[in-house]
Amino acid sequence: MSAPYDIVIVGLSLSSSWGNGHATTFRSLIRGLHAHGKRVLFLERDVPWYANNRDLPNPDFCALEYYSSVEDLLARFTAPLEAAEAVIVGSYVPEGVAVIDALHKLALGQFCFYDIDTPVTLAKLVRDDEEYLARRQIPLFDTYFSFSGGPVLDRLEEEFGAQSAMPLYCSVDAERYGPTNGRKIWDLGYLGTYSPDRQPTLEKLLIEPARLLPDLRFVVAGPQFPADIDWPPNVERIEHLPPAEHRAFYNQQRFTLNVTRADMIAAGWSPSVRLFEAAACGTPVISDIWNGIDDLLPAGEAILLAQTTADVVQTLTQMGEAERQSLADAARRHVLAEHTSTARSGELISMLGTSRGADRKIAQEG
Repeated sequence: MSAPYDIVIVGLSLSSSWGNGHATTFRSLIRGLHAHGKRVLFLERDVPWYANNRDLPNPDFCALEYYSSVEDLLARFTAPLEAAEAVIVGSYVPEGVAVIDALHKLALGQFCFYDIDTPVTLAKLVRDDEEYLARRQIPLFDTYFSFSGGPVLDRLEEEFGAQSAMPLYCSVDAERYGPTNGRKIWDLGYLGTYSPDRQPTLEKLLIEPARLLPDLRFVVAGPQFPADIDWPPNVERIEHLPPAEHRAFYNQQRFTLNVTRADMIAAGWSPSVRLFEAAACGTPVISDIWNGIDDLLPAGEAILLAQTTADVVQTLTQMGEAERQSLADAARRHVLAEHTSTARSGELISMLGTSRGADRKIAQEG
């Protein structure tokens, strides 16, 4: 019999990055755990929209298994779930409420939640929308890992009853993202799935600048954008860009744009993986503004913040190459020092080792 897994993750998707940001987040984190010598099993609900668009069906850094229902999950994976040091359930897992209730009845070691959508989750719970997590379930977890930091952590504990709320930001695999010698094809690009609340900012900070600067080249990559968007002729569209092509994509831009969902802006301290991937590639980031961004990448030194179309136009037309490169170098230094997959997974291992569930697991094994 093989050794038990150290960590079992029940998440939205690892195999497919189509239309979601969870896969790249989990891939980076688990690669880091693998580098730390941790054995990880990832359990993914087998759904057609991901099954038809899998860009990592056989990861070499963890075990990946699929289940068809909550009953199938329990029937086939109770043993590794109960043997693991920690079980982590992610946000947006199909039938997440039923999954959490079922897992809580097992003899688990540490039982944790990883919310990759914390501000969205809390906004949904306030509306009594319990799509993948019920409010009553939050106190069940030994640790509630949050994609957002700052005041939202206090809110999770004080308003929602979390035993312990800890930040676990996204990260970048430094071995897969870095500068290349590729030529610059676009002056400004954006990578992200369409979201109605992001679209006005994308219009203001990319589409309108493209209209005003017809001699420059722009690109928007990502699925689900409506067919009726009026793209200027100098904006190239890429329907889907798998993670294996992200590095080349960032390296072909003079600047890349980060646009944040409204709930994330309201919460603050909610970085997108785009920030870290682009910075690791040495591509300067122009971002919308939210509380906490300056704590991650110092504004003006390692990232540019924009409120208006004019801000973007000024950067694209007036910033010289030496200043652009200095901005890129500073961002890369910050990311490699603090936001790599190895660093983030080390944080997770440390937090798991000090949680209340760790003491319970030791007692069970004793």
